[in-house]
Order: sequence, then C-alpha cells, then structure tokens
Amino acid sequence: MSKKKNKGSFKDNLIARSEEARTVRKIVAIIITSLLAILVIGGISGYMYISSALEPVDPDSDEEITVDIPIGSSSSTIGEILQENGLIKDSRIFRFYATFNNTTDFQAGEYTFTPAMTLEELTASLQTGRVIADPVHTVTVPEGLTVDEIAEIFSEQLYFSKEEFLEVVNDPEYIEQLIESYPTILSEDILSEEIRTPLEGYLFASTYSFYEQEPSIASIVEEMLNKTVSVMENYSEEIDNSDFTLHETLTFASLVENEARTEEQRVKIAGVFYNRLEEDMQLQTDPTVLYALGEHKDRVLYEDLEVESPYNTYYIDALPVGPISNFAENSLQAVLYPEESDYLYFLHDGEGEIYYAETLEEHGQNREQYIDQPE
Repeated sequence: MSKKKNKGSFKDNLIARSEEARTVRKIVAIIITSLLAILVIGGISGYMYISSALEPVDPDSDEEITVDIPIGSSSSTIGEILQENGLIKDSRIFRFYATFNNTTDFQAGEYTFTPAMTLEELTASLQTGRVIADPVHTVTVPEGLTVDEIAEIFSEQLYFSKEEFLEVVNDPEYIEQLIESYPTILSEDILSEEIRTPLEGYLFASTYSFYEQEPSIASIVEEMLNKTVSVMENYSEEIDNSDFTLHETLTFASLVENEARTEEQRVKIAGVFYNRLEEDMQLQTDPTVLYALGEHKDRVLYEDLEVESPYNTYYIDALPVGPISNFAENSLQAVLYPEESDYLYFLHDGEGEIYYAETLEEHGQNREQYIDQPE
C-alpha cells in the first residue's frame, strides 16, 4: 500500500514539475518577447526620433534668425544656442552628429540661419563661416595699412567718421576690455605709453561682411580681432617656440610686410632681419622711419633717419615698440619660417626688384649699380 502511494506521489510530483517548467518557459518566453518588442519599438522610435531631429525644424520657413557663436564654443554650446533659437530640434543630436561626422572645427561669429536648414547645412556653414543672408556692407581692408588708414576706409563706406572710429580704438577703457576678451592675442604690451595706437597691427587685413545697416564701431573692431585670433591660433606653437612674444612677432611681420611684396621676397628679407638682430645690428628699415614721422614720403632723407622714436629702427637697436601696420598671412609665415642666408643688407631699385648683399662693400656696389646710376 505504501509503495503504491509512493509511486502516486512521485508521479504527481513529476506532473507538477512538468507543469511548473512549462509555466516558467511561458513566462520566460513572454518576458523575452516583451523585451524584444520593447527593443524593436524603442529602436524604431529612436530611429524615427533621430531621423526627425536631423530634418529641418520647419522646411517651409523663410524666417531669418541671427545667432552669435562665441569664440571657443564647443559643439554642445553651439547645439544649445541653435536649439534655443528654434533652428534645431535637439542639441544632443547636433552634438552626436558633429562628433560622428568629425565636424568640430566651427568658426565663431554672427550667423543668419533659417529653420528650413538641415543639420548638414548648418554644420557646413558653421565650419566655413558662411552665412545665409546677403551682407548689407562688404568692406575690404588691404594689407600694410595703419589703423588710421583703416579708419579712413570704413568711414568712406559706412555711416561714421574717421575721427569717431579712431576715438573708439584709442579709448583706454575699451582697450582694457578688449585685452580681457582677447587674452590669446592682446596683452599689456599694447598699453605702453610709447605705443602710438594700441590696436596697430592687430586689425587683420581681410574682406569683412556686415549684416546690419549701421554696425557699431565696436562690433567692427571685434570682427577684425576675431579674424586675427583665427589666423594666429594656427601658429601658436611656432610662436611659443620662437624667441619672440606674439606682440613682437606681429611687429616683425609688419616690417616684412612693408619691405616686400612677394612671398619669395618676404622670406628672404625676414632672414636678413634675423641675421642683423643676431649680429646686434640695427634693422634700419625705412618704413619704420616714415611711421615714426607720421607721414608718407616718396623718399626718406638722411635727416629723417635721426628722428628719436621707439619706432625708428635707425635710432633703436631692436624691433620697434609695436607694429607699424597690419600684414598678410605670408608675412607672418616669413617671420616664422625665414630663408636662411648670410645676407645682412638689401635694397630696392625703382622697378620693384630687391638686391641682397653679405657685406657693406657689396651693398655699396649694389647701390652704385642699381640706385645711383647717372641719368
């Protein structure tokens, strides 16, 4: 009797366990199916959300929205600015998109965009500094100009006078603010009492576009300084490894700019200046005399060379106290990568050619041959 009971109990246990196992399998299957469903639905939802975020906020909108991208903005910061202004749907998607496509080299500045733009169009514009709206004013500032000459150019094309521009760029309080805002390029060097114009050499030669009818003078100055920052940051390592500060480098570049016109001439003249500095010789470059005099002359006279000025390289034994003009980028490159030679002298003829010499005697012969020819 007990054996039959035991067999019955064992059989009942097997049945119970079998049913329990089936129940567990059903539960596991349901859980797995649910998880898969969640993953699929989540994946589809995520895909749809991301796809939607990549599309324009409003494909039919022609509204123009102006945003300002500060210097040094990360993709996260730019994404937040664009989202806050209704130009993208999700700043995180912008950040992921920029990272995935390795598009992180964005340009600071003021942009005019529309909600109809795609992420691809926005990132492309931010990389190239291209804006959508047509500029109200386009002003070209050539190389080799002083701040005084730059003021003249802007006054001729915009609404303010030359004197008003110069008043702003020479205002001590404003210069102090700029030094705080642009610490990578501006330093206390420009506050020296010997400096004629603090921003001399720092307003980069370029073509500038303005999207307001009457842009403020400060906004123009800061646009030009932004350009200087964007150029100089490409050479920060070379400048750090050189014997000159950034201020001295810009000063050096302005001298090269005023003594040469071609890239070949610039690297050679930069090399001559280096050689003279190493030999403790005065640079004796005429453009510094003219800057010290504060006037343009077709010919520098011997009496002009005696002007006592921290800019006159016939009077001082080093670089001038500051730049004498702005400069082209290849003048900067010439200073950083000069052509090595043994030349210590050079002179210009009346046709734009430059002749170099290693000794004073050779220099005198060049002068006799190319300059002092009898008519």
